[in-house]
Amino acid sequence: MSEEQHQTVQAENGILKTNYEEVVESFDELGLKDELLHGIFAYGFEHPSTIQQRAIMPIIKGNDTLAQSQSGTGKTATFVIGALQNIDTTQNYTQALILAPTRELALQIQKVVIRFGEFLDATCHACIGGTRVDDDSAALMRGPHVVVGTPGRVLDVISRCYLDTSRIKMLILDEADEMLSRGFQEQIYNIYRLLPAQFQNVLISATMPNDVLRVTNSIMKNPVMILVKKDELTLEGIKQFFIDVDEEQYKILTLCDIYETLTVSQTVIFCNTRTSCEQVAKGLTSNDFTVSMIHGDMDQKERDVIMNEFRTGSSRILISTDLLARGIDVQQVSIVINYDLPKDVSSYLHRVGRGGRFGRRGVAINLVTRDTKDRLLQIQQYYSTVIEEMPDSIAEFL
Repeated sequence: MSEEQHQTVQAENGILKTNYEEVVESFDELGLKDELLHGIFAYGFEHPSTIQQRAIMPIIKGNDTLAQSQSGTGKTATFVIGALQNIDTTQNYTQALILAPTRELALQIQKVVIRFGEFLDATCHACIGGTRVDDDSAALMRGPHVVVGTPGRVLDVISRCYLDTSRIKMLILDEADEMLSRGFQEQIYNIYRLLPAQFQNVLISATMPNDVLRVTNSIMKNPVMILVKKDELTLEGIKQFFIDVDEEQYKILTLCDIYETLTVSQTVIFCNTRTSCEQVAKGLTSNDFTVSMIHGDMDQKERDVIMNEFRTGSSRILISTDLLARGIDVQQVSIVINYDLPKDVSSYLHRVGRGGRFGRRGVAINLVTRDTKDRLLQIQQYYSTVIEEMPDSIAEFL
């Protein structure tokens, strides 16, 4: 790497620059273990996505890596492949620690690790809230190669000496923008202090605000930066529309009209609050639609059952708060509806990325009232995108 590439993460006039340009166009060219390649192809991957072409190699090389790419482009596979290539599965101790902001995302990552690592005999345990700590203790005693979990539970099992961190050589933060926000920052720093003096640091996210990037200076060493500038965060493959409903009270009727017009496989409806979720569920149910609902106040078993029903197609409409906006990959989702426009513009990308995953087509529909027209304009300006009024011919976009 050149001297320029050994700089810390810095913002110049709010613009951050990529410092790594190497592109590897096929999985075969990455020099992966045969067993890992077998797992990748068995999973159904044929060619690496853009972020995978650029970010897997620096992770394999052991560089601290900061990678940003929009939702649905294959970020989870990027760091999972990098981690599995570098761990020694002949040794029964934990070598990679992956942290995620939600239980659902942690479980999703665990599934990918297990699938990709199937022919490597790689083991992976998920440490998440809502489960018995004693179960974690028993599993961690066996020395899983990879541990994935939420910060609170991971910090707990380290503090109890259930998780031996002495030979961890890689720490991965998924959804790093949220992980380094105030809600998780203290827990993350406490975990850092309990890791070995030397380890590889990998941060992955769809958005990376400048204030979070400044935090990374204290935790990363000479990072490779693969960054997508804000105006390059395209929502490729996703057609975006809005419906002007004028008043809040007309939203439910509009939803019913949408579903009577379209025949779609599955839909996620995002609301800003639990109360809003409940109102939507009640309104659609009273109009004879079968819906599922998920939010952060549910216990883990309830959430698991609901997500399983949705993934298997037992339910076709899922109403959710932003709990689901990050990282949950439901392959069949073709429409995302923002019943409430997100209060934080960066959340828009995470929500809308549920549709059109990894190159598939998708549609995002935003319900806009007189009070939220300014927010729709902010979203368009932030992403340099155009959100058009929904046409009568919406079905042809699916």
